Amino acid sequence: MKEFGGAKQRLAERLTPAQRQALAAAMLEDVLAALAEAPVAGIMLNTLDPLAIDLARRYGARVVNDGARDGHTGAVAAMARILESEGRAGMLALPGDIPRVTAGEIGAILAARRPAPSLTIVPAHDERGSNAVLCSPPLVMPLRFGDDSFLPHLAVARAQGIEPTIVKLPGIGLDIDQPQDLDALRRATPHLATRTEALLNA
Repeated sequence: MKEFGGAKQRLAERLTPAQRQALAAAMLEDVLAALAEAPVAGIMLNTLDPLAIDLARRYGARVVNDGARDGHTGAVAAMARILESEGRAGMLALPGDIPRVTAGEIGAILAARRPAPSLTIVPAHDERGSNAVLCSPPLVMPLRFGDDSFLPHLAVARAQGIEPTIVKLPGIGLDIDQPQDLDALRRATPHLATRTEALLNA
């Protein structure tokens, strides 16, 4: 999670800096709440933001900051190295801007996982980005996030002899980056009592 002060610049035409910071915090808390209810072994957050650290600790998450200023790719790579060094079986990487994620969707990703070495991936709603990536083991393959990461991740996995498992999930698929994503969030059904939706409807 990048620092809230510079979060969501692409929403500047709709939201003030203070509103963008509040939105980033609400979305992160929605993600943490879903993870806390999901059948995962633990939660790790990579951030330097004081508020994000406080939220993480409220949900029992471990906080690290290796690579925290190296973008999404660098932060996830750092966490993968930590988990690999600890002998963890896998890593599920989620961004902090998917407020409609549910514990059920996270469970669906875990249920779809194949024996290691494997990659399970949830695309963004436009099938360009990678909104959830389950790597077994954590360093099974290099990851590179961005607006067009989904197809490259599939290609890298297949080049290494891994047939990726693709799981399409509407909550995880809706990441909030662009003004039109806010509109999609407001239209999304069923209605979820998320902190993000309450904030936008206030």
